[in-house]
Amino acid sequence: MKRRSICLAACLLLAACAGGARNNTPAEVYDFGLPAARLAEGSGWSKLALEIRAAYWFDSPSIEYRLLYDDPLKLRSYAASRWAGAPGLLLAQHLRQQLGLLDSSGRTAVSCLLRLELQEFSQVFETPLLSRGVLQGTARILDARHQIVAERAFSIEQPAAGADASGGVGALVVASNALGQQLAGWLQELEKLGRLKQCPATIAD
Repeated sequence: MKRRSICLAACLLLAACAGGARNNTPAEVYDFGLPAARLAEGSGWSKLALEIRAAYWFDSPSIEYRLLYDDPLKLRSYAASRWAGAPGLLLAQHLRQQLGLLDSSGRTAVSCLLRLELQEFSQVFETPLLSRGVLQGTARILDARHQIVAERAFSIEQPAAGADASGGVGALVVASNALGQQLAGWLQELEKLGRLKQCPATIAD
């Protein structure tokens, strides 16, 4: 009788574990949506390559958020939602599509590099129901000797439609679109000033 009770308890425990496993829902996976449309055709920006450097704590698929009303120095992440890849990689792909820039790791040898230092890419909560997407960093254009041709800081905030991962993702994608527009205007200005003449592109042998 004792052995039968032990076996019954073990079976019930295994059934509970199996039921728990079935109830685990897959994580919601987000990206930036369909490929972004080019902001300007024939701009000549294909002479530039794009590289994004992000702090190592953003080098993961986690969707990060901060609670300004409860320990704002603590970086948190959603347990049931994630990006399809590291945010820096998704942002780089999005901006290349918008601006027609090259991949710094491609076969095309370039003389100039547009490097973005990504310092913040998160959802920030003012209150439990009020949040915004925050995108901050520095943009630099480097020549073949890695000397700075031009430099500017960027800080973009967009209100989130909801106090959840979906709302944060939507706000960060809108902020990324705004960053592309800011970079396009900046590159146009540099082009008019003749600052990008030293950035020709050649095909590697």
